[in-house]
Amino acid sequence: MESEQDRALPIANVGRIMKRILPPNAKISKEGKQVMQECVTEFLSFVTGEASDKCHKENRKTVNGDDICWALGSLGFDNYAEAIGRYLHKYRQNEREKVNQHKLESAKVMLNYEGLATKTSSRQHQNHQTQTSPAYANQQSG
Repeated sequence: MESEQDRALPIANVGRIMKRILPPNAKISKEGKQVMQECVTEFLSFVTGEASDKCHKENRKTVNGDDICWALGSLGFDNYAEAIGRYLHKYRQNEREKVNQHKLESAKVMLNYEGLATKTSSRQHQNHQTQTSPAYANQQSG
């Protein structure tokens, strides 16, 4: 069985996230970070459990982003579900663009390589013909 600490977000990460929203000179006590760590861990477990139950009912083993959005809405966190849904859509769109960009770059590299290989092969073929032609042999012996 997992200990409570093993399933919690690292307290340093919780503190870093909390500091982002506070004024630069604000301080956060260790106790404040611990309370927030417990709340965040409980919230994530609550939402993930709901998404996991949905997956189990649908005979699926993997919880995905859509399941998390559904769980947030199902649990009454509609504002979060909408915001995370928009983020998920943008994230997936960005990932598709990265894949397409990578494919495009790979295709350019292959075309460039094939072009170089064709030029090299053509030069080698021309050099071979020049060196083995009778006219070239007569020039060399004369």
